[in-house]
Amino acid sequence: MTVEIVRTACPHDCPSACALEVERLSPTQIGRVRGAADLPFTAGVVCEKVGRYAERVHHPDRLTHPMRRVSSKGEGKFEQISWDEALDTIADAFKVASDKHGPEAVWPYHSGGTLGVVQRYGMDRLSRTMGYSGMIGTICVTPAMSGWAAGVGGQRGVDPMEIEESDLIVVWGGNPVHTNVNLMNHIQKARKTRGAKLVVVDVYRTSTMAAADIGLVLRPGTDAALALAMMQMILDEGLADEDYLSEFTDFDDDVRAHLATKTPDWAAAVTGLEVDEITEFARLYGATKKSYIKFGVGFTRSRNGATNMHAASALPAVTGAWRQRGGGAFWGSFDIWGLDTTLAHAADKIGNVTRMLDQSRIGAILNGDESALKGGPPVAAMLIQNSNTALVAPDTAAVRRGLSREDLFVCVHEHFMTATARYADILLPAAMFLELDDMYKGWGHTALSMGPRVLDPHEECRSNLEVVNALAKRLGADHPSFDMSASELVDATLQASGKGTLEDALAKGWVDCAPSFEDAHFLNGFPHKDGRFHFKPDWAAVGPFSAGMPGIIDHWAVTDTIGPDRPLKLVTPPSRTYLNSSFTETPGSKRREKQPMAMIHPKDAAHYGVTDGGMVRIGNKQGDILLRAKISDTAKPGVVISEGVWPDDAYDRKVGINLLIDGTPVAPSGGAAFHDTAIWLKAEADELTADAAD
Repeated sequence: MTVEIVRTACPHDCPSACALEVERLSPTQIGRVRGAADLPFTAGVVCEKVGRYAERVHHPDRLTHPMRRVSSKGEGKFEQISWDEALDTIADAFKVASDKHGPEAVWPYHSGGTLGVVQRYGMDRLSRTMGYSGMIGTICVTPAMSGWAAGVGGQRGVDPMEIEESDLIVVWGGNPVHTNVNLMNHIQKARKTRGAKLVVVDVYRTSTMAAADIGLVLRPGTDAALALAMMQMILDEGLADEDYLSEFTDFDDDVRAHLATKTPDWAAAVTGLEVDEITEFARLYGATKKSYIKFGVGFTRSRNGATNMHAASALPAVTGAWRQRGGGAFWGSFDIWGLDTTLAHAADKIGNVTRMLDQSRIGAILNGDESALKGGPPVAAMLIQNSNTALVAPDTAAVRRGLSREDLFVCVHEHFMTATARYADILLPAAMFLELDDMYKGWGHTALSMGPRVLDPHEECRSNLEVVNALAKRLGADHPSFDMSASELVDATLQASGKGTLEDALAKGWVDCAPSFEDAHFLNGFPHKDGRFHFKPDWAAVGPFSAGMPGIIDHWAVTDTIGPDRPLKLVTPPSRTYLNSSFTETPGSKRREKQPMAMIHPKDAAHYGVTDGGMVRIGNKQGDILLRAKISDTAKPGVVISEGVWPDDAYDRKVGINLLIDGTPVAPSGGAAFHDTAIWLKAEADELTADAAD
């Protein structure tokens, strides 16, 4: 058999956006997938789940043809229909909803199942040409973005490739061994070539922390307290760059006096760390000029997540690390791309959207909450792409009640029979990334990766773009993009953005969008009007839910209340080989992950009578689920860790762990507090739960 190596790029919700080399065995079959060696950030590395992508693209349970529901919503029973019948039905339902309630009653909904510039965000063209409700994407990174913007002012930072020139690397609130494996490759290079130290800050002993020189395990939601105490010590011991603070920040006597009260003793009581742990880290960071902080998302998925990010992001301003090559910090590249999306996203029609609905509040929206609906009509029709919202959104029970409404028409465009797909009125089979064209923003680095098609379409599967274009024509939408293919839109976007042609980009595999050293390190000023980093944030300018937020850098103690009825804190970080709800169907991922577990501290296990491998039920007012226990001191006492978004059939209630997550928006801009949930716990006898254990 002849093996052809074909270049493309990974579309998944990961900072790496890897350039890939795929073994094409035939027009319909692939073999192994490898990271491309010539994109410097990818550097020949790929995560194990994408390396086994043949398991997913050739999975026997993939959806293959359009279907219509023939049972109650949620049962997942369908009959096959033609594409024309499916598309006509969807268009008719959108017209009925629009005629009855106005166009805002139609809500096209998408998320990070693909990060494609065309295939994901191209859905917005429907809202913008038809006046449908738009969507504020808050499910993942909004608290992190808000906290970074409050201090820095924009969404960029030091290229992660500079880690190889760092002397101290801090991974704060992320687990790149699970979620950003390419980053670990560059961290290891710095450790080998420069003797760089690696410090990991998190709420449990992650796989990344296991590889670190120093690991700091905090109580959830206390990251700002650690950062404040570090700043207090750095200032007190003369390690601060006073000239930098004067020239590039709004630091003043009020900030200095405020930080003087945030001693290591104070922070130890808040964080659960030992005083010596705090002082050792503070002195190491303060004395190392080439210090680089790579921020993750996990520590911001809390009710005080934005203030945690803001406080921690101030550290390189105190030491002046921004001045150094290999110094500073990075959270994400969201402001560097300079793409003209007039065609690809119908940006010229954005004024037609008069209502923007919060993605994370889908449960409240579909159940008629007036504040979530922003005073507008009910949502009566939806097209859902790239999202398994019935599993990954907060307040799962509310989401499923809403999806069950008989007066709500739902079309789901999917790869597999997901939890959300079971609620569809019309279910469409979706092409995977190997079967379509697109380009991807590497938000964890600085390259715009090209993703050309590798395989012919699987059965009757169609891409997101094809579905949106076909619906637009039936609805009478007017925009030139609806007559363009994905490759034509990519080419037009590149050329309109001054980034060459698609042909040129494909020849190299990516387009470098890195800002200059001076801009990446903010040596030309920060993106605030005054050009300074802000220790005194204007939260009201960042988002609408700013009431009560501290006006000066601080630890904001507003996390979910622990009390006698809910004495423990639940954190639900990503597992290694699942990605949100993707890859949960592949054999390789199932073999590694096995089953969902509740990691419980030995002190808590003794208190509740929990045995290692026994069953525990955890819950709150949202509901309760059953998990198998693993006794471990990985986190602080009082903290339960459960990795991964598992499918419904992993739990006795046949509903995922986000059943327990509250849907209240996080200050100041929204988002979900996935890692900030107070719960109760009780041990259960195995004989009562044999079916769930099986």
